[in-house]
Amino acid sequence: MLALEATLYDASRLFLVPVILLILASLAYALISLGRFALEAAARASGRASQPLTAHSKRSGCTSEDLELVVMRRLEWLRIVSRSAPMLGLVATMIPMGPALLALGSNDAGEVGRNLVVAFSSVIIALIAASISFFVYTIRRRWLLEELRAIESAQGAE
Repeated sequence: MLALEATLYDASRLFLVPVILLILASLAYALISLGRFALEAAARASGRASQPLTAHSKRSGCTSEDLELVVMRRLEWLRIVSRSAPMLGLVATMIPMGPALLALGSNDAGEVGRNLVVAFSSVIIALIAASISFFVYTIRRRWLLEELRAIESAQGAE
């Protein structure tokens, strides 16, 4: 049984670096998305916003159902990041907790601190990435659905 437990522990430790890298990638994506969102919001406020669905519809002559797929495709990564980043943060929190608890049992406060810094820093970064992504996703979704509704109304009037 000890060999099995040791194998599980070693396997879980292997995932720490990839999970942390995914969290950092999520944060980078969220910040880039926020920057693009801010530029789009400024363009909308000044009345020179682009109409990506309208342009796509004119180019391809697609139906509103096809445009719904375009909306989903445009929002897909924001949705994935907003939902998966908290899970990655939980994983990155739990992996260092095992060594922290072992260090606590042997009264090694320094090792406990090092492991907890990784654990809590990871979850904070992951939650920030998820929050930014969810914010951008929610508003961008409304903008795209408003544009889709306007296209459907214009097609119905013809």
